[in-house]
Amino acid sequence: MTACGLDFGTSNTTLGVRTASAAAGTGGGGYGLLALDGARTTLPSAVFFDFEADAVTVGQAAIDAYASGVEGRLMRSIKSMLGTDLIDADTALRKGRITFRAVIATFLAAVKERAETALGSELTDVVLGRPVHFVDGDPAGDAAAEETLGEIARSVGFRGISFQYEPIAAALDYEQQVEREELALIADIGGGTSDFSIVRIGPERRGRADRSADILANDGIRVGGTDFDRDLSLATAMPLLGHGSAMKRPGLLAPKHLFFDLATWSKINFLYTAKAMADLERLKRDSATPDRIERLIGVVEHRLGHALAMAVERTKIALSDGPEAGLLLDWGGGGMTRPVSVDELNEATAILAGRIGGRVRACLAEAGTLPAEIDAVFLTGGSTLLPQVRAAILAELPGARVVEGNIFGSVGTGLTIEAARRFGGTA
Repeated sequence: MTACGLDFGTSNTTLGVRTASAAAGTGGGGYGLLALDGARTTLPSAVFFDFEADAVTVGQAAIDAYASGVEGRLMRSIKSMLGTDLIDADTALRKGRITFRAVIATFLAAVKERAETALGSELTDVVLGRPVHFVDGDPAGDAAAEETLGEIARSVGFRGISFQYEPIAAALDYEQQVEREELALIADIGGGTSDFSIVRIGPERRGRADRSADILANDGIRVGGTDFDRDLSLATAMPLLGHGSAMKRPGLLAPKHLFFDLATWSKINFLYTAKAMADLERLKRDSATPDRIERLIGVVEHRLGHALAMAVERTKIALSDGPEAGLLLDWGGGGMTRPVSVDELNEATAILAGRIGGRVRACLAEAGTLPAEIDAVFLTGGSTLLPQVRAAILAELPGARVVEGNIFGSVGTGLTIEAARRFGGTA
């Protein structure tokens, strides 16, 4: 029997196992993430259905195949379908259709197979990471999302299945390095959600079987890096494709939902239908700026929606290091580069950053803890690299020591520690 911790993320995925040194107490870390993408332990959460080769690829190879122009269908941000009515909706492939539930199963089956190949043995049991809330303000939807993910995990061959909040998993990873007791706020800001826990950690607490008294609060919100991508796209790229443009009929503007779908990773493929193309052609006829709608049609017709989303994401990342970056737009029959400033990014995403800061305050209130009582804030997840996200969190905890976690690995490592506690076993 081999147990693992599996961090299936909106943007990236990791999987780890307990090693013999941890079981024997011989040190050396003892909890390792397995190579899932060549030598890399981080696997992009992406699936590409290759129509030319009639094959399926996952991870970076999936993104590369799409970017190279191979005909097919790219799926990203698939975790965000959990907890929505879209989980059992389907999308067209060259031969037939596939549900998003089946897309997630395809991806997780590939992760399990790669991990087993790297490990040389079967993985039987798993602790899956989950956000504090899959769905905001909907306990029934939240429970349904966890149940669905458990069903998918069972369908790909896991037998023992349990869950742990992702920020609690990150706290377990952080606890391995502390030398004294601390009260820590854990901030895990990923591609799809922002999650927080306030926990007591320390060397004396590590071995306790029951840690419930150490957890003072958990909170979260369905806001993550892909939401920053969407709002930046709506503010900068989509107006060049007709978002907010006037129609011939006075007082009317182009329908927002088309641009919202194109700017949202998980909804891009919904535009690749005959009905959507017919809607776009009608929109062009009725538009007062048909040249912009023609660009929009080009993006959809040439299946360039994900390429546009990647360009926006690259611009967002570049603005973490400089005051301005170029956003490259390609609509098949032409293109342009639009300069984007940090101020534009901050303005476009101010509401999102504010909501993240608000959840820190809510978490402190739930714990009955003053900001000054927090010893350390532990940051993990790719979106903690965004300056406006980091600023929103740290503004609530001005006196706390900032600890940088493994951006993409802390949650997976912590889930692996939890898997060893719940299931035992070693690699």
